[in-house]
Amino acid sequence: MRKIGTQEIVVFLCLLALILLLGVGSAVLLLGLLPPGEFRAVAVVCAAVLLVYLFAFAVYRLCLRVLPLRAGAAAPGSREEFAANLNILFYLLLFNSLIRTHFLPLPLLRLVYLALGARLGSNTYSAGALLDPPLTTIGSDSIVGHDAVIFAHVIEGDRLELRPVMIGNRVTIGAHAVIMAGARIGDGAIISVGAVLTKDSVVGAGEVWGGIPARLLRKQA
Repeated sequence: MRKIGTQEIVVFLCLLALILLLGVGSAVLLLGLLPPGEFRAVAVVCAAVLLVYLFAFAVYRLCLRVLPLRAGAAAPGSREEFAANLNILFYLLLFNSLIRTHFLPLPLLRLVYLALGARLGSNTYSAGALLDPPLTTIGSDSIVGHDAVIFAHVIEGDRLELRPVMIGNRVTIGAHAVIMAGARIGDGAIISVGAVLTKDSVVGAGEVWGGIPARLLRKQA
């Protein structure tokens, strides 16, 4: 795994300071609008946490506009590597605890993924983790099961590459399944519980895959 450079860390820390300043500052301003009381401080703390995340979503999406995540290999020292490493820092230090928590209800978690750039069709929800939302597309009426993981990056030694994941409509991803970078899953397909779909796998429409590594088990009638 490549070391994240000082430049990326400095840029992220500056953005984080901006996010905290905007979030906490806005919450403190709200303090003057609230009537005095013993719960005012609690309300301000809750508001600060909420506002920090809202500003974090806004700053993150702005970063994606300036430094979009592009599919393909990220050469050392390239703009693509800078964007990928900045994305990793945002995920590890800000969004990981939010995405991996089991506290948020699924409709709210859906909004979080949409705010982070995932493309989700109507009536599609994830009880698992989408580790690269900007590179993940899922159609309508699909479900990602409990603690399943979908990621669109390849980190192998010194190699860093981004490969989008495309999932169709009416797809079921079983609990604890792993969908690796570059996977393509057709409409109506099922990935069984605990399956590991390897890089660049192509699952046809209506197919059922399972196992480690995942393979075609049957095709639905």
